[in-house]
Amino acid sequence: MGEVNLNRLAVFVALVRAGSFTAAAEQLGQTKAMVSQHLARLERELGVTLMVRSTRRMALTEAGAVFHADCVRILGETEAAIERVGENRETPRGTLRLTAPVNYGAMVVAPALAGFLRMHPEVRVELVLDDGISDLIGGRFDLAIRGGPLRDSGLRAVRLAGFRQLLLAAPSYLAARGRPRRPQELAQHDAILLSVLSSPAHWTFAARNGTRARVRLMPRALADSAAAVHAMALAGAGVAVLPDFMVDADLAAGRLERLLPTQRLPEGSFHAVYAGLHAPAKVRAFIHHLRQVIAGNAD
Repeated sequence: MGEVNLNRLAVFVALVRAGSFTAAAEQLGQTKAMVSQHLARLERELGVTLMVRSTRRMALTEAGAVFHADCVRILGETEAAIERVGENRETPRGTLRLTAPVNYGAMVVAPALAGFLRMHPEVRVELVLDDGISDLIGGRFDLAIRGGPLRDSGLRAVRLAGFRQLLLAAPSYLAARGRPRRPQELAQHDAILLSVLSSPAHWTFAARNGTRARVRLMPRALADSAAAVHAMALAGAGVAVLPDFMVDADLAAGRLERLLPTQRLPEGSFHAVYAGLHAPAKVRAFIHHLRQVIAGNAD
């Protein structure tokens, strides 16, 4: 048996349902000759006779009747599969597996997920917090929340929000070591650095008049988690650069103090990143919800 053209199955089922070549041709929008050719080629591909026909009537052979029942089942399953794909495209459902940096994930993404789950009862969530760059494909992630520059141009990215990076220290550290007044003075201070950054010790400060100063912080401690950097800074181990969303409460309470407030560090941003041309409904819906939460527009 040669290779079978599956499109001919639909023509065969339509022919049996219509009861004649003329009626089938009208239903399919084809010529009567084309319908006849499809049947002849299908029989040749299968190597069996499916129908016996005369000038007045046609009838299924025994093999044709069995094959017709199988075709009806196959086409029905195909239509159901297409319908299910369409439902998944339009309605959020299934498991949303996503990854995010530890602190941003705990402080922003996780609370947003709680509201998202209330809105979409057919969705389950698996959240993996990791300050490294997780492999979306290898890790079977539907979505990643990433901060900083995007490295993989093959992924789709949606910007979520920007954030300021602030130079900080605890009052206890400043009481013991003094407060730097210029970026160059940071070389005399202990720094707590986030090791997962591409250049954790090198920072460029921009003054209000536009002048820039590139400095190298002196590493006293390295950590692969922003939470650990934050904890050590609170404990007075040194100066640190941390995102504003993470330290706003500490600044308000006086647990940390901002250093060099007239100097600005490069701003960062968070993106929602996913693979593939068409994101499933669950991914699109959560990205929209997360952006609403960040903007303060979510219920």
